[in-house]
Amino acid sequence: MKALILPIVLGLAGAGAGIGAGLWLQPTPQSPSGGEAGPSDPGQESPGGDPVSGGDPSAEPGPGMSPMSGRDRPPIEQIDFVRMTNQFVVPVLRQGDVAALVVVSVGVEVRAGLRDMVFAREPKLRDAFLRVMFDHANAGGFDGVFTSGPQMATLRRNLWEAARPVLGADLFDVLITDIARQDT
Repeated sequence: MKALILPIVLGLAGAGAGIGAGLWLQPTPQSPSGGEAGPSDPGQESPGGDPVSGGDPSAEPGPGMSPMSGRDRPPIEQIDFVRMTNQFVVPVLRQGDVAALVVVSVGVEVRAGLRDMVFAREPKLRDAFLRVMFDHANAGGFDGVFTSGPQMATLRRNLWEAARPVLGADLFDVLITDIARQDT
């Protein structure tokens, strides 16, 4: 019986310390005005009416957010989701050798009725997407936990920035619908 008390006490102390550290290190939520959010302003919109960008429609989105989150986005009925016809295969190189292959399926959100325009511009779009994915792979973006939130947000944002000159203002978002890595 005495042999069980010490492991149980140590386990409870470790769990308590972990919970305490998690609460202590938790980031403080920011209000749209830049100060700390308090009980007086939960979910309060900014003066410009846009809770995402602080009222500035040209402001950059935060990490993990779609470039068009909450800004000038039409209702879902006015959006077409267009999936690229083929997957993208991206080699991951280590010391000049192929260490892995990453397969990515990508789609785009555009204004309704522009599906044919997307397919007509698909070669330029694929070229732009491949450039971004090769740069992402060369920067180590497909190493380790490559599906973590920050890694995927960076890739999604870079894909959107590459697609914007090809599709223009009718592009709302870039969707990564499938992603897989096969180590060699």
